[in-house]
Amino acid sequence: MNKQGFTFLPEAVKNGFSRVMEFPIELIVRFNVHPNFFTVLGLILSVISAYFYAVGKLRLAGVLILLGGLCDTIDGKVARRGGLSSHFGALFDSSLDRYAEFFMFFGVGVHFVRQDTTLAMWTTIMAFLALGGSMMVSYVRARAEGLGYDCKVGLMQRAERIVYIGLASLIHEYALIVVIWAIAVLANFTAYQRMYHVWKSEKAAANDNSDEHLGI
Repeated sequence: MNKQGFTFLPEAVKNGFSRVMEFPIELIVRFNVHPNFFTVLGLILSVISAYFYAVGKLRLAGVLILLGGLCDTIDGKVARRGGLSSHFGALFDSSLDRYAEFFMFFGVGVHFVRQDTTLAMWTTIMAFLALGGSMMVSYVRARAEGLGYDCKVGLMQRAERIVYIGLASLIHEYALIVVIWAIAVLANFTAYQRMYHVWKSEKAAANDNSDEHLGI
Protein backbone atom coordinates (compact mmCIF):
# COMPACT_ATOMS: atom_id res chain seq x y z
CA MET A 1 0.00 0.00 0.00
CA ASN A 2 2.12 2.87 -1.21
CA LYS A 3 -0.53 5.09 -2.61
CA GLN A 4 0.05 8.57 -1.21
CA GLY A 5 -3.34 10.09 -1.93
CA PHE A 6 -4.04 13.81 -1.73
CA THR A 7 -1.33 16.20 -0.56
CA PHE A 8 -1.06 20.01 -0.58
CA LEU A 9 1.77 19.80 -3.10
CA PRO A 10 0.32 18.00 -6.16
CA GLU A 11 2.30 15.20 -7.79
CA ALA A 12 2.21 17.11 -11.08
CA VAL A 13 4.14 19.96 -9.45
CA LYS A 14 6.66 17.57 -7.89
CA ASN A 15 7.15 15.71 -11.17
CA GLY A 16 7.53 18.96 -13.11
CA PHE A 17 10.13 20.19 -10.63
CA SER A 18 12.00 16.87 -10.91
CA ARG A 19 12.17 17.26 -14.69
CA VAL A 20 13.49 20.82 -14.38
CA MET A 21 16.21 19.60 -11.98
CA GLU A 22 17.44 16.83 -14.27
CA PHE A 23 20.13 18.90 -16.00
CA PRO A 24 21.51 20.63 -12.84
CA ILE A 25 21.66 17.26 -11.08
CA GLU A 26 23.57 15.77 -14.01
CA LEU A 27 26.11 18.62 -13.85
CA ILE A 28 26.55 18.24 -10.10
CA VAL A 29 27.17 14.51 -10.47
CA ARG A 30 29.61 15.15 -13.33
CA PHE A 31 31.64 17.50 -11.11
CA ASN A 32 31.69 14.90 -8.31
CA VAL A 33 30.10 17.12 -5.68
CA HIS A 34 29.26 14.93 -2.68
CA PRO A 35 25.57 14.92 -1.65
CA ASN A 36 26.53 15.60 1.97
CA PHE A 37 27.68 19.04 0.85
CA PHE A 38 24.09 19.93 0.01
CA THR A 39 22.79 18.29 3.20
CA VAL A 40 25.07 20.48 5.33
CA LEU A 41 24.39 23.56 3.18
CA GLY A 42 20.65 23.08 3.68
CA LEU A 43 21.12 23.06 7.45
CA ILE A 44 23.32 26.17 7.34
CA LEU A 45 20.72 28.03 5.27
CA SER A 46 18.01 27.04 7.77
CA VAL A 47 20.10 28.31 10.69
CA ILE A 48 20.65 31.64 8.91
CA SER A 49 16.96 31.84 8.05
CA ALA A 50 16.12 31.36 11.74
CA TYR A 51 18.16 34.46 12.51
CA PHE A 52 16.37 36.52 9.86
CA TYR A 53 12.98 35.30 11.11
CA ALA A 54 13.98 36.35 14.62
CA VAL A 55 14.91 39.88 13.51
CA GLY A 56 11.79 40.26 11.36
CA LYS A 57 13.33 39.88 7.89
CA LEU A 58 10.60 37.50 6.72
CA ARG A 59 11.14 37.69 2.97
CA LEU A 60 14.87 37.04 3.23
CA ALA A 61 14.17 34.19 5.64
CA GLY A 62 11.63 32.78 3.18
CA VAL A 63 14.14 32.81 0.33
CA LEU A 64 16.68 30.97 2.48
CA ILE A 65 14.08 28.40 3.56
CA LEU A 66 13.23 27.66 -0.07
CA LEU A 67 16.91 27.39 -0.98
CA GLY A 68 17.43 25.05 1.96
CA GLY A 69 14.53 22.94 0.74
CA LEU A 70 16.13 22.89 -2.72
CA CYS A 71 19.33 21.54 -1.17
CA ASP A 72 17.29 18.85 0.54
CA THR A 73 15.95 17.79 -2.85
CA ILE A 74 19.34 17.90 -4.54
CA ASP A 75 21.24 15.78 -2.01
CA GLY A 76 19.02 12.73 -2.39
CA LYS A 77 18.94 12.93 -6.18
CA VAL A 78 22.72 13.37 -6.39
CA ALA A 79 23.26 10.42 -4.05
CA ARG A 80 21.06 8.15 -6.15
CA ARG A 81 22.32 9.38 -9.53
CA GLY A 82 25.97 9.26 -8.48
CA GLY A 83 25.76 5.85 -6.82
CA LEU A 84 26.62 7.37 -3.44
CA SER A 85 23.55 6.21 -1.52
CA SER A 86 24.31 4.60 1.83
CA HIS A 87 22.58 3.82 5.11
CA PHE A 88 24.68 6.42 6.92
CA GLY A 89 23.99 9.00 4.22
CA ALA A 90 20.24 8.45 4.64
CA LEU A 91 20.57 8.75 8.43
CA PHE A 92 22.75 11.86 8.12
CA ASP A 93 20.29 13.50 5.72
CA SER A 94 17.23 12.73 7.86
CA SER A 95 18.92 13.89 11.05
CA LEU A 96 20.05 17.21 9.61
CA ASP A 97 16.60 17.71 8.08
CA ARG A 98 15.09 17.48 11.57
CA TYR A 99 17.57 20.05 12.89
CA ALA A 100 16.81 22.30 9.91
CA GLU A 101 13.08 22.21 10.69
CA PHE A 102 13.77 22.86 14.36
CA PHE A 103 15.74 26.01 13.56
CA MET A 104 13.10 27.17 11.08
CA PHE A 105 10.24 26.89 13.57
CA PHE A 106 12.41 28.26 16.37
CA GLY A 107 13.13 31.39 14.32
CA VAL A 108 9.43 31.79 13.49
CA GLY A 109 8.55 31.35 17.16
CA VAL A 110 11.08 34.00 18.23
CA HIS A 111 9.68 36.39 15.64
CA PHE A 112 6.18 36.16 17.05
CA VAL A 113 7.10 35.95 20.73
CA ARG A 114 8.77 39.37 20.39
CA GLN A 115 5.42 40.90 19.44
CA ASP A 116 3.13 41.98 22.25
CA THR A 117 -0.20 40.94 20.74
CA THR A 118 -2.65 38.15 21.46
CA LEU A 119 -2.46 36.88 17.87
CA ALA A 120 1.33 36.73 18.04
CA MET A 121 1.20 34.87 21.36
CA TRP A 122 -1.13 32.23 19.94
CA THR A 123 0.91 31.97 16.74
CA THR A 124 4.02 31.29 18.86
CA ILE A 125 2.16 28.43 20.52
CA MET A 126 1.00 27.15 17.14
CA ALA A 127 4.57 27.31 15.82
CA PHE A 128 5.71 24.92 18.52
CA LEU A 129 2.70 22.68 17.91
CA ALA A 130 3.66 22.72 14.23
CA LEU A 131 7.22 21.77 15.17
CA GLY A 132 5.97 18.90 17.33
CA GLY A 133 3.68 17.68 14.55
CA SER A 134 6.50 17.89 12.00
CA MET A 135 8.79 15.82 14.21
CA MET A 136 6.03 13.25 14.73
CA VAL A 137 5.36 12.99 10.99
CA SER A 138 9.00 12.06 10.43
CA TYR A 139 9.16 9.80 13.48
CA VAL A 140 6.07 7.79 12.54
CA ARG A 141 7.39 7.25 9.01
CA ALA A 142 10.81 6.17 10.29
CA ARG A 143 9.31 3.83 12.88
CA ALA A 144 6.85 2.38 10.36
CA GLU A 145 9.53 1.78 7.76
CA GLY A 146 11.67 0.14 10.45
CA LEU A 147 8.77 -2.26 10.94
CA GLY A 148 8.63 -2.97 7.22
CA TYR A 149 5.78 -0.67 6.10
CA ASP A 150 5.88 1.93 3.35
CA CYS A 151 4.63 5.11 5.00
CA LYS A 152 4.84 8.17 2.74
CA VAL A 153 1.16 9.08 3.04
CA GLY A 154 -0.27 12.28 4.50
CA LEU A 155 -1.50 15.77 3.75
CA MET A 156 1.35 17.85 5.17
CA GLN A 157 4.69 16.21 4.48
CA ARG A 158 8.11 17.88 4.71
CA ALA A 159 8.10 19.24 1.15
CA GLU A 160 4.70 20.86 1.71
CA ARG A 161 5.78 22.41 5.01
CA ILE A 162 8.94 23.92 3.55
CA VAL A 163 7.32 25.26 0.38
CA TYR A 164 4.32 26.81 2.09
CA ILE A 165 6.30 28.42 4.91
CA GLY A 166 8.83 29.79 2.43
CA LEU A 167 6.21 31.17 0.05
CA ALA A 168 4.07 32.59 2.86
CA SER A 169 7.13 34.41 4.23
CA LEU A 170 7.62 36.03 0.83
CA ILE A 171 4.00 37.21 0.71
CA HIS A 172 3.18 38.75 4.09
CA GLU A 173 3.31 38.13 7.82
CA TYR A 174 -0.42 37.34 7.86
CA ALA A 175 0.11 34.67 5.20
CA LEU A 176 2.81 33.16 7.40
CA ILE A 177 0.43 33.16 10.37
CA VAL A 178 -2.20 31.29 8.35
CA VAL A 179 0.34 28.71 7.20
CA ILE A 180 1.75 28.17 10.71
CA TRP A 181 -1.74 27.58 12.10
CA ALA A 182 -2.54 25.24 9.21
CA ILE A 183 0.66 23.23 9.71
CA ALA A 184 0.03 23.00 13.46
CA VAL A 185 -3.23 21.22 12.69
CA LEU A 186 -2.37 19.34 9.51
CA ALA A 187 1.10 18.09 10.49
CA ASN A 188 -0.34 16.45 13.59
CA PHE A 189 -3.19 15.09 11.48
CA THR A 190 -0.62 13.69 9.04
CA ALA A 191 1.07 11.85 11.93
CA TYR A 192 -2.33 10.34 12.72
CA GLN A 193 -2.83 9.47 9.03
CA ARG A 194 0.44 7.57 8.99
CA MET A 195 -0.38 5.66 12.17
CA TYR A 196 -3.78 4.79 10.73
CA HIS A 197 -2.13 3.74 7.45
CA VAL A 198 0.12 1.28 9.29
CA TRP A 199 -2.79 -0.06 11.35
CA LYS A 200 -4.84 -0.53 8.18
CA SER A 201 -1.91 -2.18 6.36
CA GLU A 202 -1.31 -4.58 9.23
CA LYS A 203 -5.00 -5.44 9.44
CA ALA A 204 -5.16 -6.07 5.68
CA ALA A 205 -2.07 -8.31 5.86
CA ALA A 206 -3.60 -10.24 8.75
CA ASN A 207 -6.82 -10.77 6.77
CA ASP A 208 -4.84 -11.95 3.74
CA ASN A 209 -2.98 -14.47 5.89
CA SER A 210 -6.25 -15.70 7.36
CA ASP A 211 -7.68 -16.18 3.86
CA GLU A 212 -4.58 -18.16 2.82
CA HIS A 213 -4.85 -20.40 5.87
CA LEU A 214 -8.51 -21.06 5.04
CA GLY A 215 -7.59 -21.86 1.47
CA ILE A 216 -9.66 -19.01 0.01
